[in-house]
Amino acid sequence: MSTSSPTTPLSPPLTAPAAPTPARAARFPAGPAADPAGSREEHRVRSFHARRGRITQAQAAAIDRHWPAWGVELDGAPLDLPGLFGAAGRPEPLPVVLEIGFGMGDATARMAAADPARGILAVDVHTPGQGNLLMLADRLGLTNVRVANGDAIVLLRDMLAPASLAGLRVYFPDPWPKAKHHKRRLIQPSFLDLVLPLLRPGAVVHCATDWEPYAEQMLEVLGAAPQLANQDPAGGFAARPDFRPMTKFERQGLAKGHVVRDLLFTRVPDLP
Repeated sequence: MSTSSPTTPLSPPLTAPAAPTPARAARFPAGPAADPAGSREEHRVRSFHARRGRITQAQAAAIDRHWPAWGVELDGAPLDLPGLFGAAGRPEPLPVVLEIGFGMGDATARMAAADPARGILAVDVHTPGQGNLLMLADRLGLTNVRVANGDAIVLLRDMLAPASLAGLRVYFPDPWPKAKHHKRRLIQPSFLDLVLPLLRPGAVVHCATDWEPYAEQMLEVLGAAPQLANQDPAGGFAARPDFRPMTKFERQGLAKGHVVRDLLFTRVPDLP
């Protein structure tokens, strides 16, 4: 705001004004979109905060380069998983595991590299993380990772065919520790109502958290589903499987004295 008195005329410029700076070209204009679902998204409690965040040049370049081929907008339109993960030279499409919330994608990339016969559809709304996972996939030569942008609930509710998933991974979701925010937690019965029809028999549901009250809630919710069998013989938590890498976030939690809990459940066939 100018501090000049309204009655004082402004002095004319001594030199011609500088030419306006050209507008910078938008980064990754083809995606990821800020609101891919658009009008399909009803008003409801969300379990996440969409966030762009600070993105590095390398992450932005990876999105620019790879989003058209490896990016998926969760816009509510039916998604053809076999077509998405099909590739020349493969005799048949890859079985696909859905990972919800992959952070910066380091663990996702390591799991994809260790298991190239399995596709990973990785969902998140954090743009730097999306760019980082695409960058890692390129660097490691991965062809079995696709990065999805948007609300996973839209994906589960509107976009996937029944029995189309070979697994579900939810690692360290937001625990929403305040009691008034527990309704925002992802793992709850209404979430399972969407997930269970999409899992083929034998599909593995794998969750992990370092927030003990949320771990107890996860165990209660998953254990109450007759379509799921707990892989722990005692009906409790499982040891961390070798295929789930230890992440930086997890190490930080352990350093603070947190206890990390893994839960492994198998989708059983529906009763006749």
